Amino acid sequence: MPRHDFDLFVIGAGSGGVRASRMSAGYGARVAVAEHAALGGTCVNVGCIPKKLLVYASMFREEWEDAAGFGWSAAEPRHDWATLIANKDREIARLNGVYGRLLDQAGVMRIEGRARIVDPHRVAVGDRSWSAEHILVATGGWPWLPDIPGIEHAITSNEAFHLPVLPERVLVIGGGYIAVEFAGIFHGLGARVTQLYRRDLFLRGFDDDVRRSLAEALRKGGIDLRFDANPVRIERASDGSLRATLGDGSHIEADAILYATGRAPRTRDLGLEQAKVELADTGAVVVDRYSRSSVPSIHAIGDVTDRINLTPVALHEAMCLAATLFGGRPAPVDHENVPHAVFSQPPVAAVGLTEAEARARHGEIDVYRSRFRELKHTLSGRDQQAMMKLVVDRVTDRVLGAHMVGSYAGEILQGVAIAVRMGATKAQFDATLGIHPTSAEEFVTMRQKV
Repeated sequence: MPRHDFDLFVIGAGSGGVRASRMSAGYGARVAVAEHAALGGTCVNVGCIPKKLLVYASMFREEWEDAAGFGWSAAEPRHDWATLIANKDREIARLNGVYGRLLDQAGVMRIEGRARIVDPHRVAVGDRSWSAEHILVATGGWPWLPDIPGIEHAITSNEAFHLPVLPERVLVIGGGYIAVEFAGIFHGLGARVTQLYRRDLFLRGFDDDVRRSLAEALRKGGIDLRFDANPVRIERASDGSLRATLGDGSHIEADAILYATGRAPRTRDLGLEQAKVELADTGAVVVDRYSRSSVPSIHAIGDVTDRINLTPVALHEAMCLAATLFGGRPAPVDHENVPHAVFSQPPVAAVGLTEAEARARHGEIDVYRSRFRELKHTLSGRDQQAMMKLVVDRVTDRVLGAHMVGSYAGEILQGVAIAVRMGATKAQFDATLGIHPTSAEEFVTMRQKV
């Protein structure tokens, strides 16, 4: 007779939790997953998917403006926010159903409710409990808000997806990719947007040329982008509008204030402390290369570990864990050369090392950088430049990093990421013929070192 009710009990049915459940069940494990909210977690419900749909919506205004240079003329378009949100909600509901069917088809037992770890081998949901050989924590993260007067008047990205109307004036606080993306969404849909960041340049962790190029592009596009600025107080006026007081004593009026100042791992009240699981100062579950916590039977993947907080990374960690526990193939997680994108306007994408990281790690490097006006904008008249950059190890000629700001950056860098992952050299990039005329061909035609 089995010693436990399940071989694996998963807490959280987001991208990582669902993938770990399905893959483990595929290896023959008896699996249960507990979720108290909608299936799919942050990515499906209040993250990647709905955000990208809103990005698509916000891009149409710019396309309409550019069309005049190509001979198109029409009445100025009008956008209906309620229609967009209703259509977005319908698609998310469809995906929730897809996730449920995938779990059912894999033979995973679904348990609705908030789970809590009782001990290293037991989980409780409500007044019931189950034992498991292994427990997986995949509860993701949650938006973090600073403790300032009036913060209760602000919203996070969670609420931004469900606003009843589009605000006329939006103040976005933060310098990460979520802040940048929502600034572009609201601006593209017609709101007047101001974005504040408390330091001197946003998108910390990205290549400096990317950060500067995007800042220039956003300002040219009409976003009021301010650095070294941070609210210290928020007040609501009698007419319902909001007033943010900054550290220098100045004020900004807005109809909505969106805080995107970071996300914290969702580990509170999960029973981890009682189970003696080591947590970082941020609350993240501390894990090894196999996603195992300080308690051998308890594991964690995804944003709750605060390693690289991206959906594909959580999926990768999930598959590695399933293979390690039930596939007979120990698979350490590999976080090298993870491609990533910011769906700003224009978008950003990168893979590999930044210039600063490459200099620190490899010493002598070569840098190739190109700035140019995309072919489309020679007729649209838009004052926007693309930026592409390659960072190369001078000794081995290996391409260590590729970075881009410009149209379709995410689509282009996905292919480049394969080459970087395989260890391609600059000579091999140079020997590859370009597809003409495209922006992507610039990655194989850059010859002049910076």
